[in-house]
Amino acid sequence: MTSRLDIKEPLRYSDLESRLYMAPTITNRVKELRTARGWTQEQLAQAAKVSRQSINSIERNRYVPSLELALTFARLFACSTDTIFQLENEK
Repeated sequence: MTSRLDIKEPLRYSDLESRLYMAPTITNRVKELRTARGWTQEQLAQAAKVSRQSINSIERNRYVPSLELALTFARLFACSTDTIFQLENEK
């Protein structure tokens, strides 16, 4: 006699659960905002107290800044963090 416990069914996730496990992607407008102000990467780096390489990595979406740095950018650019950074899900 076979019970339901003996039958192996593939795992199924609801639509909501599968969306929760999708890797988030954060895009940013740091380069756009920096160039609009006529600042170099070095100038922004000095104002934010990070390296120029960090600014370059952030602008190329290779590095997601810390919350502290995101808030620093918001202060320097005089706008909200939502204006600079957007959270999107990969498809």
